[in-house]
Amino acid sequence: MSAASCCRGGIGGRFQVGKDADERPAYAKLSDYFQRPRVFRHRHRSQMMVSSPPPTDIAYAMNAVMQGVFCGMWLLGSRVFGDARRAALHWSAFAGFSTLSYGAAIVAQHQPVPMAAEYLRALANLSGVAAMLALHRGVRLFIGTRLPTVAHALAFVIVLVVSWLGLTNAALRVSVIAAVLAVIALALAADLYRYGRDVVRQRHASLLAVPLVVAAAGFSLRAVRALFRAQSVTPEMITDSTANLVSALTFMVIALTFHATLMGLVFGRIVLDLRYRSRHDGLTGLLNRPALEEALLAQMQRSRRTGEPFTVLMLDLDHFKTINDRHGHAAGDRVLKHTAAALKAELREVDAVGRFGGEEFLVLMPGATVETAMPVAERLRRALVTGAPRVEGATLLCPASIGIAQWREPAEEPSRLLRRADSALYSAKVRGRDRVAVDPADAESIARLATARP
Repeated sequence: MSAASCCRGGIGGRFQVGKDADERPAYAKLSDYFQRPRVFRHRHRSQMMVSSPPPTDIAYAMNAVMQGVFCGMWLLGSRVFGDARRAALHWSAFAGFSTLSYGAAIVAQHQPVPMAAEYLRALANLSGVAAMLALHRGVRLFIGTRLPTVAHALAFVIVLVVSWLGLTNAALRVSVIAAVLAVIALALAADLYRYGRDVVRQRHASLLAVPLVVAAAGFSLRAVRALFRAQSVTPEMITDSTANLVSALTFMVIALTFHATLMGLVFGRIVLDLRYRSRHDGLTGLLNRPALEEALLAQMQRSRRTGEPFTVLMLDLDHFKTINDRHGHAAGDRVLKHTAAALKAELREVDAVGRFGGEEFLVLMPGATVETAMPVAERLRRALVTGAPRVEGATLLCPASIGIAQWREPAEEPSRLLRRADSALYSAKVRGRDRVAVDPADAESIARLATARP
């Protein structure tokens, strides 16, 4: 064999071996080389998708985690919310029971023993009702109304009985418990609407009740479906269906909205409390000096527009320092509180009364003249020595001197009116205390009126 033929044979032989192994062209082999990792990745992804949890379980788990976070938040918040502490603890219980309910539902979905799964679903139902009852009690505590303890106890007993009977009759359990949840949700909606309308005086008070009305509608629909489609209740509960997924996501949105509503109510109350503290005296609960000056300026502007008269009474407790020195500052505080209570009891709702400083008080009487204010001032003076507080067997008698001044002309400023009232008060002190005195200009007007009368 020649060298050329050997070469051809060698070369041809080498390619022949390759052709036997894989007859595809080289570009096909190259393409296959790059395609192999991609095929492997697709296969790996498919395996991951097969082993991933069902969407309903994911939605339930999201609800459970969300409620668990809110449980911790309300528990921490109960330490700083002051008078809303008990309400916050109940809302923490609401979130905690909700977490337990969703957790039991997830475990029931994967429980191979049917009866054990029914026990878990009954536990989920009971936890859901307990959550709503805790929520309702928390709202009632927050808005300051009576707790419906008997109604709540009756509802929980009904749910307990139905849960036991419903171990073999899921339709009965679901329909009754869903109906109970719907009633609780509607009661919550009514309480929040009344609170927004009457206390907060919110223009759109119905917005507070919207999440609970939607929840009540969902519970009612569930109860009706369980009554009229009893044979589909158990399959719907154990199936990873679109209805279960949508239901879980819907209630997650409703729960988020309602937690946000509760937080808004709490922070709204905090803001109102701060505003109240900024305008009221901490000891007596009456308006403080800045709030009184604001009310006086507003009344003066209104009187300039309408011509409505108004009068101010400046009141100072006689011998208050002696009570403080002899019986202590705690006794003095009791006298100040007694004075505040007596003033509020004797004055009209439209009158503004406040602590002007120390043992000095100011009363603003819209629509009143000196003639109509004098009998009121005398009544106040007598009320202060009636029912005086006692300490260690001693009666803390603390009469008051009162000065009266009426706003006379549109050009008069608040400071000048207050100086006239203070001058009348000083006149009452000079004349022997425990009496009522009128600004001299007003006294002259009264004298002229008395002379003109037949």
